[in-house]
Amino acid sequence: GWCPLSPAGAQTTQLLVEPPWRPAVLWDRVTLTCQGSGTAGATTWYKDRRRWWEKGPNHFTVTESGTYTCDRTGTSLSPPMRILNARLVLQVPARALLEGDTVTLRCRR
Repeated sequence: GWCPLSPAGAQTTQLLVEPPWRPAVLWDRVTLTCQGSGTAGATTWYKDRRRWWEKGPNHFTVTESGTYTCDRTGTSLSPPMRILNARLVLQVPARALLEGDTVTLRCRR
């Protein structure tokens, strides 16, 4: 997972991806998890900027490509996560990277 930077005291929502690679690809059986300090059991999912699943679970396995975000009542909208349906993809770890970090890339098809 990763931790976004935010102003002190801000209520943030994180969207975690498993397996932890970006871009995420549909054929990898991707699971998205919405984490936040908002009301439990009140996760709303958005797909391609449209409300897609209200009062959904905090995690699910993706079956359609698209751009997903989530929110939990009382917190902000998560950063977007794009799920591709690509034949060939160059992936990087889905975590914050800093200049000078050693990074392992994956080329997959």
